[in-house]
Amino acid sequence: MSEQDVSQAAWIVTLSDHEATEDFARKLAEELKPGDLVTLSGGLGAGKTTFARALVRALTSEPELEVPSPTFTLMQVYDGPLCPIVHADFYRLSGGYELVELGWEEVTENAVSLVEWPERAEGALNPDHLDIRLDFGPGGQGRIAMLTGTGTFASRLQRIKAFRNLVESCGWSNAVRLPMPSDASVIRSYERLIKMTGETALLMISPPRPAGPPVRRGKPYTTIAKLAETVHAFVAMDKGLRALGLSAPYIYGEDLDTGLLLIEDLGVDPVTDESGPIPERYAEATRLLVKLHTTELPQVLPVTEGIEHAIPRYDLEALLIEVELLADWYVPHIIGTQLSGSARAEFLNLWTEALGEILAGPTTWTLRDYHSPNLIWMSQREGLQRVGLIDFQDAVLGPPAYDVASLLQDARVTVPADLELKLIGLYARERKSADPAFDVSTFARAYAIMAAQRATKILGIFARLDRRDRKPHYLRHLPRVETYLTRNLAHPALAKLKVWYESYLPRLIPLEDETPPSA
Repeated sequence: MSEQDVSQAAWIVTLSDHEATEDFARKLAEELKPGDLVTLSGGLGAGKTTFARALVRALTSEPELEVPSPTFTLMQVYDGPLCPIVHADFYRLSGGYELVELGWEEVTENAVSLVEWPERAEGALNPDHLDIRLDFGPGGQGRIAMLTGTGTFASRLQRIKAFRNLVESCGWSNAVRLPMPSDASVIRSYERLIKMTGETALLMISPPRPAGPPVRRGKPYTTIAKLAETVHAFVAMDKGLRALGLSAPYIYGEDLDTGLLLIEDLGVDPVTDESGPIPERYAEATRLLVKLHTTELPQVLPVTEGIEHAIPRYDLEALLIEVELLADWYVPHIIGTQLSGSARAEFLNLWTEALGEILAGPTTWTLRDYHSPNLIWMSQREGLQRVGLIDFQDAVLGPPAYDVASLLQDARVTVPADLELKLIGLYARERKSADPAFDVSTFARAYAIMAAQRATKILGIFARLDRRDRKPHYLRHLPRVETYLTRNLAHPALAKLKVWYESYLPRLIPLEDETPPSA
């Protein structure tokens, strides 16, 4: 459920005693961020002071901090490691108009704000907030906290509730949470959970993808490009890969509606080092693709009881809208203007022709992002299980050559041309050994075409990450991907497309007496 679909959400929590109230406040503090507003109400002795003091101490990371009541000062401001914390009591407020005199908006703009007696502000507070009402439990035993999220906080409260239920049911409720660096996704994030024993797990936060604006025949880009719209795809592919004996993460627990998964932590040992690809690890990752591509694989996978995931086909519409990213984002980034209508039409016609033989060929599970950031080396395991797999939720039924190209023309680390050729040879020999009908020359053509398609797409994606998503660090990878694309366009299967790139993006195709751009 998206934020715009919900105006209000509620959660009732039973707090058995004083310690439980403080513990809940500390856990809630983990969910708050700059700009958040929490309103607190309840009768005398219901636990407001206990809750407020524990929340402020948690937010400031000072467990012994003195937190006096702000009844007479109206508000008290504390310094926190991430942002200021504003603790206010509006009991003596005459009305919402007095907030202007307090400079409320300026003080709280980038702070976490906790307000007692919020009703005295007469509706002048931000409607997007979390309200907590504390009351006595049945028979006066313990306390009951009623949490209500309004506006944009409604969906956040649902995720907070789902997370707490998930970690408690899986035995991870007291684990320390550490955010992990974000990837290129704008909706998915991860946290590493660490128990006191040192045991770790990963929290995958992947809420349902909001529908984007329609770009073609009423469909958004994500639907056309066959990108996963819910976490169901990850769960299904994870189960499918594990059923083959491969090292996808074990799923400890899940909340499919909110898109939360608690999964096995495969570790942090990469398949690369400071010098680039580690050849033996890349070789094993190549052999893993041989196993996939020589196995009869289902096209529909179970998610949970009564729910299945049909793996979408990597069709012409998806492949073309991906290469269009070059025209939409990379071309303006490089030459400062859009392509003419005729140049764009020629571009799409040439790609349609080149992709024709690919679409007529065999298909397999195409994991789609099979490259170094998503491969983890697990030396404690044996054989193909040493290759840990993550980030496969966008898998499609596509050409075998695509994932081989994704691995051997890694967008984030330079794969030397000699290593690329060596591993293509390894793949071809093992495919031929498993299937004597495997045709090496046909695969080589498919590899060049799909590698060029992927490089074209990635140039557009990296330019988009800079311009739209404010992630300029991806631009440093452009020269490498440009070099890969130049290499691919040299194949005879792409002769017509090479002429197009030479005409409209001549900087990509060096003259014969020039040295190609360094990777």
